[in-house]
Amino acid sequence: MTVDLRPCGDRAVLAEFPDRATRAAVAASLRAQPPPGMVEVVEGALTVLVRVAHPAALPAAANALRAAASHPAALPSPESHQAMLVVPVTYDGPDLPALAAHLGTTTGDVIARHTATPWVVDFLGFLPGFAYLLPDGPAPWPDLPRRPTPRTRVPAGSVALAGPWCGLYPLPSPGGWQLIGRTDLVLWDSGRAEPAALATQRQVRFEVVP
Repeated sequence: MTVDLRPCGDRAVLAEFPDRATRAAVAASLRAQPPPGMVEVVEGALTVLVRVAHPAALPAAANALRAAASHPAALPSPESHQAMLVVPVTYDGPDLPALAAHLGTTTGDVIARHTATPWVVDFLGFLPGFAYLLPDGPAPWPDLPRRPTPRTRVPAGSVALAGPWCGLYPLPSPGGWQLIGRTDLVLWDSGRAEPAALATQRQVRFEVVP
């Protein structure tokens, strides 16, 4: 596959891909065989950004990105060294009743489907530690709409749905997703060795708590 590379300053390069599977496979290839000077690989929904420590390392990073796009590795299964993360959720979100009505069902059924579905982190973005999760198998419902009017402040720990995604707000933020519940799990802590509780390809299961 041939990709167009876009410079992002003098220490990063970005490529866009036609689908999520290719994007994830290219990112996995780069992490498995990092070019000299690579600092990190940042995945978006359909993009991979490679960041390097100094401008002199950028050509090697660009070449590595092209090579990975030409022969991407097989998409890895969710990382076996990370145990499935169980996220306790109190399902009292303000949008839950309207969302159930939109789906033509009950709030209890929405909760049951959400907790019965295995999820996997597709990528992180928007906020530090904000994880975009996809069903790790059949989707529990069709893509869901965002709210017509975003909220000016969504509390940290909010569990939300929009499109095919489930998202967890690690910090207070504006947001237009449908809020179905909240968790006390600390999703972002800059004092930890790994500040984000969630990482790409980690499996997640949601559990009801009062």
